[in-house]
Amino acid sequence: MSTYKSPLHEMSETTPTDYWNDSSSISELEYGLEHGAVGATTNPVIVVDVLKKDYASWDGRLREIIAEMPTASEDDVAWQLIDEMAVKAARLLQPVFERTGGKKGRLSMQTNAKFFRDADAMVKQALHFAEVIPNLNVKMPVTAAGVQAIEEATCRGISVNATVSFTVPQAIAVAEAVERGMKRREAEGLDVSGMAPVCTIMVGRTDDWIKVIANKQDVITNPDYLEWAGVAVFKNAYQLYRKGGYRTRLLAAAYRNHYHWSEFIGGDVVCTIPYKWAKRFNESDVTVQNRIDTPVDPAIIRELSAKFDDFRRAYEPDGMQPAEFDGYGATQRTLRQFMGGYTELCQMIRDVMVPNPDK
Repeated sequence: MSTYKSPLHEMSETTPTDYWNDSSSISELEYGLEHGAVGATTNPVIVVDVLKKDYASWDGRLREIIAEMPTASEDDVAWQLIDEMAVKAARLLQPVFERTGGKKGRLSMQTNAKFFRDADAMVKQALHFAEVIPNLNVKMPVTAAGVQAIEEATCRGISVNATVSFTVPQAIAVAEAVERGMKRREAEGLDVSGMAPVCTIMVGRTDDWIKVIANKQDVITNPDYLEWAGVAVFKNAYQLYRKGGYRTRLLAAAYRNHYHWSEFIGGDVVCTIPYKWAKRFNESDVTVQNRIDTPVDPAIIRELSAKFDDFRRAYEPDGMQPAEFDGYGATQRTLRQFMGGYTELCQMIRDVMVPNPDK
């Protein structure tokens, strides 16, 4: 019998690096679990993608929800659908959750991106999610209000997954907020041992934003260097997390090339990988070896810092204050996309609730 294990499976079994499936699609999550995945994540864009790929499986249930909730708005129906998708995916992860005492086997559910300025609304929705599934991380954006919500949700016993995050300052703000929340909880005599907070750095979107600036400002640099911006940010944050002894783990997301996986192997981190990239990695000749402690070429960091102020703001721990997070370009682009994904989901539901008579 063959003993071959795919690269992602090998990584999961031989290093501290965890692999999560970046989707709540059942078929994609099943593939992930077969190859060592121990978690999954979702957001409005992913939910829309799941519906588009597998609409036949959800059309009947969507119509039932609309019939069962005769006074519901399209928003109400959307969140009921999101809840039910989450429940189905979370069940697949429940055995891992139970086996690891809650440290793994979690599904990340994202709060409404429209709440990015409202900490109370994010916390309220997080508490609702906690009633829907037990094996949960709640995704909240690392905006100024999001940092406040992360602390409060942590104090309430909810494991967070900070998202819409691209920079070292955001990652440090999250780690500090989680520590404050945990210490408040501990001071109340409440348990934190089963909590498993993570902080996402959307490394590919960090790259994307630096490339946008290069095009907008007509900056010429070594094009290879632009593929390393997110990796440099992530590795710097990782070293600072280790020095700080934070109880939050870093998570790499938004894949654009294999560096966004291969350069983080060996770290006590999470790689949340879309299905198409997971298949590419598993069919690749990239070796599974410790690279997290291999520094990014200092020449790359020097040039990116000199030519792109927004890279310096992303890389340096004091590059931004929380009040500046909402105005960072990558934050604005991603919030707009997440809100657009939610709008598209509502439109799909609207087309069922109020069919277009002209078609």
